Amino acid sequence: MANTSTRTLRLLSLLQTHRYWPGTELAERLGVSVRTLRRDIDRLRELGYPVEAQRGVDGGYQLAAGAALPPLMIDDEEAVALAVGLQTAAQSAVEGIAESSVRVLAKVVQVMPPRLRRRVEALRAMTVPLGGGPARTAVDPGVLTAIALACRDSEQLRFSYTAADGRRTDRLVEPHRLVPLGRRWYLVAYDLTRHDWRSFRVDRLSAPDGTGVRFRPRDLPAADAAEFVRARLDNLPRPYRVEAIVDAPAADVRRRLGRWATVEEVDAEHCRMRMTTDSLDWAAMALGTLGADFRVLNPPEVLDRLRDWATRFQRACAEGR
Repeated sequence: MANTSTRTLRLLSLLQTHRYWPGTELAERLGVSVRTLRRDIDRLRELGYPVEAQRGVDGGYQLAAGAALPPLMIDDEEAVALAVGLQTAAQSAVEGIAESSVRVLAKVVQVMPPRLRRRVEALRAMTVPLGGGPARTAVDPGVLTAIALACRDSEQLRFSYTAADGRRTDRLVEPHRLVPLGRRWYLVAYDLTRHDWRSFRVDRLSAPDGTGVRFRPRDLPAADAAEFVRARLDNLPRPYRVEAIVDAPAADVRRRLGRWATVEEVDAEHCRMRMTTDSLDWAAMALGTLGADFRVLNPPEVLDRLRDWATRFQRACAEGR
C-alpha cells in the first residue's frame, strides 16, 4: 500500500488486536521493509499510541495492554485524504486489500473527533465510485466536504462555476452525489436555473455555500450518479474513443477497470476493451494497470502517448541502476 497515511492506519488496525506481531510478519502484511515498519511504528508513538517493542531475532511489536487509544489527531485536509485513500483501496482489485481497507476506514472514523467524523462520513456516504482508479485532479478538501454535507442533508447549494470556455456563472442546485472518475471529481446535481440534471467538475467549482433550504430529492434519470456522469462523457463532442484487444479474460479486465470501460469477450483468453475519455494519459494508465499484453486498435494518438511514457520509464530505469 503506497500511501503512507493509509498504511499507518492499517498498521494501527493490526496492532489494535493486541496480539504480538513478529516484525517480519507485520512488515509482510503491510508490504514494506522492516526498516519502513520501524519508521511507521515511530510515527504512531509520536501520535501517542503506546507501542511496545521486543528486540532480537524474533523481535516484534504489540500495543500496550489496557492502553487507551487517543483520538486521531488530524486536520480537515488529512481527514478527507484518508477517507478518499481508503475508499480507493476498498475498490482495489488487489486480493485482500479491499476488505482490509473497509475495516480500517470504519475503525479510523470511530477515533476521529466528532466534527471530522461527520465530514468524513458524509463524504463516504455521498460518493458513488465509477471504478478504474482514484481521481487525481487537485481539489480543495473543504469544497469536497461542503458538497458532501449538502448532498447528505438535501440542502440547496450555491457556487460559482467556470465552464471550459472560461465563462463564469453562479449556480443554484439541488446536489445529489459526488463521483470520482479517472482524474477528476464530478458533482451530479439538479440545476434550478436551467431546470435540468447536470454534472459539474469539482475543480471548476468554487465557494460552495449551503443555503439552508432543504429539498425533496428528485429521481435521477440514470441507474445511479456514476452512470449519469459516464453517459455525459460519452456524449462529449470530441472525446477520445479508445479501443484495444487485451490478452486477458474479459472478467479480469472488467474487475480492474470497473464501469469506466466496456469489455467484450473475444475468446477465453482475449477481450475487446472500449473506453471514452478526454485524457490520453488516463487511457495509457488504464491499459498499463491491466497486467496483460494489449494491442491498441484506435485512436493512433494513444500509441504516441504510450511511446512517450515508455521513453520516460526507460530513462527512469536507467538512472535508477
